[in-house]
Amino acid sequence: MKAATKQGASRRLLALTAADLMTVPVMTICQDMSIQEAARLFSESHITGAPVVDSEGRCLGVLSSSDFVTRAKKGAKIAETGEKVTCFIAPWGEMIDIEDSPHDEIRNYMTTQPVSVAPGTPIGEMAQMMVDAHIHRVLVFVEQGRPLGIVTSTDILAAIGRAARTT
Repeated sequence: MKAATKQGASRRLLALTAADLMTVPVMTICQDMSIQEAARLFSESHITGAPVVDSEGRCLGVLSSSDFVTRAKKGAKIAETGEKVTCFIAPWGEMIDIEDSPHDEIRNYMTTQPVSVAPGTPIGEMAQMMVDAHIHRVLVFVEQGRPLGIVTSTDILAAIGRAARTT
């Protein structure tokens, strides 16, 4: 009986789709937002990426912490005054104080061709896409380039955890 339960849980897990797992509504960020604002938004919202949209809500790309931050750490750098500051190491290796770059727009750092899926995309296919592209999220689209939702690697891991508890 136990083997049948495991097979059933595996089938249910593999039947999950983007529509089942996606976060809705998806938090988006405006293309004109500064790096400073995006870093604060990511930190306050406890997220590591979001679709970048134009004024009409059409997706232009995706910004993830790895696009503009190789390593971020609040208080990692102590200013000469002894004050803690938020800084990041840009992909080219330069240490940048977030406060020193308030006008540098995220459109200069975002990935312009994000990996996207339809709502019916199976969990296994999304997981493989993430592994192949070395990413942690896929955007879910339905129409006219407007993101419907987002599925993260954490969403997939949570689904696996739930399936494991039911066996």
